Amino acid sequence: MTRVVIDTSTLVGAVLHVHENSVPHRTWLLAQRSFEILACSETYTELATVLHRDRMSRYLDPAARDVFLALYQISVEWIAVSSSQIAETDPPCRDLKDNVFLALAAVGGAEFIVSSDHDLLVLNPWNGIQILTPAQFLARVES
Repeated sequence: MTRVVIDTSTLVGAVLHVHENSVPHRTWLLAQRSFEILACSETYTELATVLHRDRMSRYLDPAARDVFLALYQISVEWIAVSSSQIAETDPPCRDLKDNVFLALAAVGGAEFIVSSDHDLLVLNPWNGIQILTPAQFLARVES
């Protein structure tokens, strides 16, 4: 099965816009059905931290947040990524905190990284891995 990494910006968009059938939400649903979604403890921690921020409570009910995080945990393939693998990412992302997504994709054998983050998107393709926006990902796999 094809493996994919979905970054935090896309996942936050998916959970915030679930009722509007947004592009990030459709990306999340398609990835759940048809791909192996890769995650590591660092990417999960970043997602949970962002979703638990005080300002997020204006947009996201805590119960919905908790359901999404629980669903995420059982929907992904957990990959161990070491701090040295993250630090040795080559070429690195200009935003070093995003190297975790690159390392995860490399270690996990992902074909795609789905991201709304321009720091990652400018690297496309990165070591043979396609880095696509959610809309590009949907267009690629739904056609």
